[in-house]
Amino acid sequence: MNFDYSETHQMVKASAREFAEQYIRPHIMEWDEKQVFPVELFKKAGEFGFMGVLVPEQYGGSGLGYHEYIAVIEEISRVDPSIGLSVAAHNSLCTNHILEFGSEEQKQKWLPKLATGEWIGAWGLTEHNTGSDAGGMSTTAVKDGDEWVLNGAKNFITHGKSGDVAVVIVRTGEKGDSRGMTAFVVEKGTPGFSSGKKEDKLGMRASETAELVFDDCRVSDANRLGNVGEGFIQSMKVLDGGRISIGALSLGVARGAYEAALKYSKERIQFGKPISEFQGISFKLVDMATEIEISELLLHKAAFGKNAGRDITKISAMAKMYASEACVKIANEAVQIHGGYGYTKDFPVEKFYRDSKLCTIGEGTTEIQKVVISRQILK
Repeated sequence: MNFDYSETHQMVKASAREFAEQYIRPHIMEWDEKQVFPVELFKKAGEFGFMGVLVPEQYGGSGLGYHEYIAVIEEISRVDPSIGLSVAAHNSLCTNHILEFGSEEQKQKWLPKLATGEWIGAWGLTEHNTGSDAGGMSTTAVKDGDEWVLNGAKNFITHGKSGDVAVVIVRTGEKGDSRGMTAFVVEKGTPGFSSGKKEDKLGMRASETAELVFDDCRVSDANRLGNVGEGFIQSMKVLDGGRISIGALSLGVARGAYEAALKYSKERIQFGKPISEFQGISFKLVDMATEIEISELLLHKAAFGKNAGRDITKISAMAKMYASEACVKIANEAVQIHGGYGYTKDFPVEKFYRDSKLCTIGEGTTEIQKVVISRQILK
């Protein structure tokens, strides 16, 4: 078993780090405090190849695998998790859904714009009354000739206002029927398709979260992804890869918080020596560093399986669950190591602490991951 990263992986990682330091770090707190979603930054990310990491070159993407994808999300999230979240959602949800389940014509139509960052993608599964219970969704699509008429709303949608195109999963059958939902691609500007309330959030504030609203929105049958009734099953497969995304995001949060705490602990002098020399602090750093290593190993094991085309439902859920819970603990300890300064906006750990919590909720809560894992091990 080889734990060395390839030359390509190392080059991608270095490029992502350079991008984050140059284009993201100078603006972190401005974007956070004003809840700015920096659209132009994502155009620049497209130039670096970060908006279509997994998309084959023939569709304008980078044609890379999941190990490199983890590196991109981790390095960006290490600087600003909210930007990492948006890059992850664009890649693994909207873009990947079309890549995995779109026809050749659909791939040719939408992937080049998404993979280059010309367009920003959104993905809609969650509704106001259906979070973990996605099968109980109320948004419907009714066939009318060669068109479908969509009615309802999706909420907590990343890029709900600024997205140029959205993949949405809506009900075409009975509520609760896993084969009663279908996926459609809806472009911005389609009559009857609009955005609603933008959420005012605790963390991840530079990543836009808003409603998608459908009011007699007509889309062509040519915009349907796969067969009628396959939408929910497609979504579960998309979320397998999405768990690697949120795990990588969590890894970036954890590493950023840990590095800040390590640096501070070496500089902060108390009782005549750096606080890193006190066992109470050094042991915290040990636990943090160890949990980061475990998270990284789990994620890359999931990436290996995904690249090989294996069933990764169990390992991706484990990786997401562990890494997300670890990042919350690590961010918490990073604030503790900073003491009072950690509670101020003058130091970065305050923001990592706020941003970290989303990781245990988004794309399947920790509790849902346990349901997924338990079903796998009890088969």
